[in-house]
Amino acid sequence: MQTITIINTGCANLSSVKFAFERLGYQADITDDLAQIQRAEKLILPGVGTALAAMQSMQARQLTHVLTQLTQPVLGICLGMQLMTDYSTEGDVETLKLIRGNTQCLPNKGLPLPHMGWNKVNYQDNHPLFKNIPQDSYFYFVHSYAVLPNENTIATCDYGVPFSAAIARKNFYGVQFHPERSGKVGEQLLRNFMENL
Repeated sequence: MQTITIINTGCANLSSVKFAFERLGYQADITDDLAQIQRAEKLILPGVGTALAAMQSMQARQLTHVLTQLTQPVLGICLGMQLMTDYSTEGDVETLKLIRGNTQCLPNKGLPLPHMGWNKVNYQDNHPLFKNIPQDSYFYFVHSYAVLPNENTIATCDYGVPFSAAIARKNFYGVQFHPERSGKVGEQLLRNFMENL
């Protein structure tokens, strides 16, 4: 049985991510043990709340340096994806610098913030993270901050403006939506991360 290691950042609903993987038949471990994180096969970087609080929590747990050295596949979810970028205007904080880009508040286009609920995702053809997922599938979002599209964007969504629904660079992947709350397509994405990356 494949094992997924979920990084305990101290600021996420870890149990819902753990249960999502267990429903798919994987063993899921939650830890902030640095040695266990370094030797893990694959890792999830979850996050809920503000970028500033998350960075402070990770620094207190001595996680930040370890995360930048990882060579195995890592999937950031929601705030976890935003923490992979260079910088967040949410708290004016430097983040992990794993994938180039900045996180900023979604521009005010007269739509309510946070962007909450189901929205359509358009992804780069043939990307293994989206294998067997129909183009323009709906995923579940809850966020007010986003990464605008750049060269590391592998999927986009539109909420008044286009933004990155997923980004990737080398062994680091990030999704702005919550796959663990996105039904069958979310399950397929988690399975793709385990089986195809």
